[in-house]
Amino acid sequence: MEKLIITLAHTGNVPTKELNPHSPLTIDEIVNDIKVCKKLGTSVAHIHVRDEDLKPTSDRKLFKEVLDRLDNENVDIIKQVSTGARGGENTIDWRGQMLDLNAHMASLSTGSSNFISSVNANSPQLIQSLAKKMFDNNIKPEIEAFDVSMIHNAIRLEKKGILKGPLHFNFVMNVPGSLPGTPRNLMFMIDSLPKGATWNVSGIGRSQIQMITMAILLGGHVRTGLEDVLKMPDGSYATNELLVKKVVSIANELGREIATVDEAKKILGLV
Repeated sequence: MEKLIITLAHTGNVPTKELNPHSPLTIDEIVNDIKVCKKLGTSVAHIHVRDEDLKPTSDRKLFKEVLDRLDNENVDIIKQVSTGARGGENTIDWRGQMLDLNAHMASLSTGSSNFISSVNANSPQLIQSLAKKMFDNNIKPEIEAFDVSMIHNAIRLEKKGILKGPLHFNFVMNVPGSLPGTPRNLMFMIDSLPKGATWNVSGIGRSQIQMITMAILLGGHVRTGLEDVLKMPDGSYATNELLVKKVVSIANELGREIATVDEAKKILGLV
């Protein structure tokens, strides 16, 4: 079985200091959490940024500041930028403005879905334009699949030459309004994958431990962090450090070795 790739989703678009006082929102906090979790076994950093009011944004200059800090401080990690829909304007130019920066990967939702009080809107034109910009800048997409239709849309885009295989997916399980994070649903997603694809799973909220454990057992990879879960199983506030340590502990118990950054690059086809 392949070694386990751990992705850190440090903050996303939802967490605030009120929801969890450990949420890394400033550039310093974001970079520090990535550095701490890299030492614990993280090999991919899924990066979001916040503006001066600590609101989600896709501002290129802020992404550049994070990426430059990681490079200048010699943090050897796979840098994955978010092009998600909740970072401000829902336009191609706004959401893809950071894709010419020094990143290895970027998130790409291949369909629309519901959040609890809004629409995660990704038009066919936007999907194809973001995919083309990633291709032109040698950035590998991580396909964010909130349901099985997004897997099949990615397969269709690969057949059309818009996406280049082998594809890499992140199953986003248990977002309110989208696919529940259950073992049966996860197996359905895995069974729908194209040949040669790699995958990891994000278990949102209470589904995290179950989804992560299943992924480790089934040969997939995992994402953790305050973007996905704000509290530990005992109800205490989570930190990115504690969440990564939890993943490593489960992997150790199940006999799954943790991938280094170089090993993760080979698994993901980045080298």
